[in-house]
Amino acid sequence: MFRRLYDWTLRWAGSPHAEKAMGVVSVVESSVFPIPADVLFIPMCLARPEKAMRYALIATITSVIGGVIGWMIGHYAFDLLARPMLDFYGKMAAFEEVKAQTGDGMILLLLVTSGFSHLPPMKVVTILSGLVSFDLKWFILSAILARGGRFYLLAWLLRRYGVAMAEFVERRFAWVAGAIVVLCLAAWAVLRFWT
Repeated sequence: MFRRLYDWTLRWAGSPHAEKAMGVVSVVESSVFPIPADVLFIPMCLARPEKAMRYALIATITSVIGGVIGWMIGHYAFDLLARPMLDFYGKMAAFEEVKAQTGDGMILLLLVTSGFSHLPPMKVVTILSGLVSFDLKWFILSAILARGGRFYLLAWLLRRYGVAMAEFVERRFAWVAGAIVVLCLAAWAVLRFWT
């Protein structure tokens, strides 16, 4: 099922409506959809490097909108919408594990790591943020910084290094994402120790 969704999403990258499709995928990926916007974003940036920063802006704005929708689902409709969705994707255990460790500092850390590396999945963090009533202003600001940072950095790298960069990221994405998560956790531990 996920492979068909992935292939379907990827076909949109070559469409004349690719920007709209990427925007829609970015919105729903942050709250309900299992396929990240990267499957459209990366091929679009490679095909039209001069538009990479425009694509990053679109992906950032729509991803933040999707995050706010996820926050609202968690805050206003967890039992009605979020619980069945998390059960469907098999993410309820991950959600409960993350929920057990929540506090404002942890939510911020999760928003940053999820925004940059999808670990844990963005939809889990956005719904959790709403469920625990994490301050919406801080949520939006951190989502802009994390998601915008990811999309703009990726756009810059794809413009500068093109196909070689895409191949490197695709082959070693788990390692790159893991390194970012480790750095964020180390920074969080240092800040927590000093405060």
